[in-house]
Formats: sequence, structure tokens, C-alpha cells
Amino acid sequence: MNVAVGVSRLGHPTQFVGHYGADDYGRAISEHLEASGVNVPFAPTAARTSTAQAHIGQDGAAEYEFNIDWSLDALADELVELARTSQALHTGSIAAMLEPGAHVVANALTAARESALISYDPNCRPSIVSDRAAAQEWAERFVGLASVVKASDEDLTWLYPDRSLAETARAWVALGAELVVLTRGERGPIAYTRTYPEGIEEPAYRVQVADTVGAGDSLMAALICGLLDRGIAGSGARAKVAALEREEISELLRFSATAAGITVSRSGANPPNRHELLAVLNG
Repeated sequence: MNVAVGVSRLGHPTQFVGHYGADDYGRAISEHLEASGVNVPFAPTAARTSTAQAHIGQDGAAEYEFNIDWSLDALADELVELARTSQALHTGSIAAMLEPGAHVVANALTAARESALISYDPNCRPSIVSDRAAAQEWAERFVGLASVVKASDEDLTWLYPDRSLAETARAWVALGAELVVLTRGERGPIAYTRTYPEGIEEPAYRVQVADTVGAGDSLMAALICGLLDRGIAGSGARAKVAALEREEISELLRFSATAAGITVSRSGANPPNRHELLAVLNG
């Protein structure tokens, strides 16, 4: 949802598919999506809306407590059809690791692998999916489907504690991803491709941190938006991502890191709109 809101605020028509109910929490989700211009193609199907409670530490970092029910069986066929007709698809986190919904998401992305820009963010939640081997299996399955992968250093350290971040990024490129972007907090993002296996780094956008809620999602949304801005979508997306030059990748990283910086400078998952982001980039 945060990524859908972020992409929509940056000016691209966006749809959100999730599993939530028609209760108070579900209505809050619908209102939040509507306020940011996100279309919801399917009515709520869950008996209740899942929740995640964030506990903010003194350093602004968040820890989460989850009460999750993740099933998309009622939408399985419709989701595959929607995927086949979409120009870009994004998934990640619980949606792509927690059953019974994860296999439905995988089927949808498989159906669209050659016809859409596919992006993925593992955004691991060990308190929900605690089996590291199973999490690795799911992550590698989705990496193989995606053109673009974004992951945090914390994600990769937990998934693969016995190898370096760079080793994992290059392994994921070998699995099929054309662009792997790692976020490293105040050290800024670094990107890996087949052409640039040594990595391309950009600094973080420095701000006074309010909290880190939504930072990764904001960066992901801006990364997707930057690709869409360049016409990278639809059936030719994978080849276009593979052809990105060093300066184009650096521009994407600066664009994305600035969006994340704006988000952490204010409370909650509140990504910037295009006017806010461009004002900072051009100012």
C-alpha cells in the first residue's frame, strides 16, 4: 500500500490489490488510498483487516507487532488477468513470503514476467516468516521473476548471514534480476547490474530524522516512478532495465534516495508528491 501511494503521488496511475476487510481499519485503508489517487479494482474480501503496530525507538527506528491473515484465493483468477494487462507490477514483504497468499502473487507475476516491468522488495519480517531457509526460497523465486529488486542491508544480512551484501546482490543478478538496489541507511543506496558488478553508489539525502517508517517503500516507489518516467514498462521493460547506463542509474538512485529522505524527515509513512520531490532535487 505504501508503494502504491508513493507511485501515485509521484504522478503515475496506480492500482492496489490487498486482503483487507470492510471494517473500520479497512475503511481507513480505502480512504487513504483514495486520498492519494490510488484505484482499488476489487472490493474488500477479508473477514477482518490485518494489522501491524509500529513501536518507535528513541533513534526513530521502528519495530513491528503483526496480526496477519494473508489469503488471495478469492481473487486468484482476477489477479492473474489484471497482471497480464498491467504495464508494471510490484510486490514484496509479507505478500511474497506468507502463505496461502504468496503462491497466488507468484502466479500473477509469472503470468506477467515478459509483459510488464516487475519489481520486488523482500522487506523481510522474521517475526512473521521466521524460517530463514523458506524465506530464502521465496525471495529467490521472486528475484527470478523481477526485473528490479530493492532490498535493505538488514534484509540481506538476515537472509544470508554468511556472505557479504555485494555477494548476495551479484547472486541475485545471476538469478535474473536486471537491477538490484541495496539500501544502507545513512550510507545511501548502491546498485548492481550485469554491466556494473562493482556497484554504483549514491549518498543518502541528509535530513533530521523523525522516524524511519515508510522509508524503504518511499525509495521503492520513487525507483519505480523513475523507471516509468523513462518509458521503462510493458513488454520491453526487462531489456530496457538491462541497458541502463551508469549515469542513468545514478540519477535513479539520487531521485529515490531523496524521496526516502523526505519521508524520514516527517512522521509516518508519508511519501512526497512530485512537486515536493522536484523542489528538493532542483533547489
